[in-house]
Amino acid sequence: MEKEKPGYDDTPIIPGSNYRVHDKERPYPPVISPGTASTQEQAGKPPSDAKILFDGESISGWVHLDGRPAEWKVENGYMEVMPKTGNIKSKQEFGDCQMHIEWATPEKVEGESQGRGNSGVFMMGIYEIQVLDSYNNITYADGSAASIYGQYPPLVNACRKPGEWQSYDVVWISPRFEGERVISPAVITLFHNGILVHHCQKLIGPTAHRQVLPYKKHSLIGPLMLQDHGNPVRYRNIWYRPIVGI
Repeated sequence: MEKEKPGYDDTPIIPGSNYRVHDKERPYPPVISPGTASTQEQAGKPPSDAKILFDGESISGWVHLDGRPAEWKVENGYMEVMPKTGNIKSKQEFGDCQMHIEWATPEKVEGESQGRGNSGVFMMGIYEIQVLDSYNNITYADGSAASIYGQYPPLVNACRKPGEWQSYDVVWISPRFEGERVISPAVITLFHNGILVHHCQKLIGPTAHRQVLPYKKHSLIGPLMLQDHGNPVRYRNIWYRPIVGI
């Protein structure tokens, strides 16, 4: 005889829901394996339901913006910006998501301000989370590491030393449009090295250098773009999990 599910069928309906409080017929959350944490020496393992964008071995899932194969260097489990080859973007496109990416600026410090370990992670190819060596490096606040470039500085500077692996964990909600009008802006929550640096932050629009740009209608999905800013920044362990139901 099958054991009866725990729960109730005589409690009030939850407002905005089809289920009762403690409803015994409410579906259980799916079971996944949470993966393992990274170390400085080695990337961790993504959760079992993650979509892998870079596995440390092949860059075949990436192209330059003009569609030609990505030319960045791949070795020792990471890919590295090849300066002057150009930005690259993922072939996979996605919208609302949880995303994880790890990066390291060059151990040998060269340059200062925006000229030191500069790159960028562009959600949907449009909205930039700044990558920069911000360890004992003064620059404008909304251009520091983990800033929403040109809009919002991080709540704190959580940068590790040059050459050390760092992580961004992102919760991303894409903007919504009605016709040409934006009806809800992009929203980001960001953890830098496990530290909350943006919480449910609404973006003004696309990010840009020395400009404030309005939203322009685009698809609900887009690629992840990584920037070639002339510095040999490294990336590894890039994955995302689609968020469904928002």
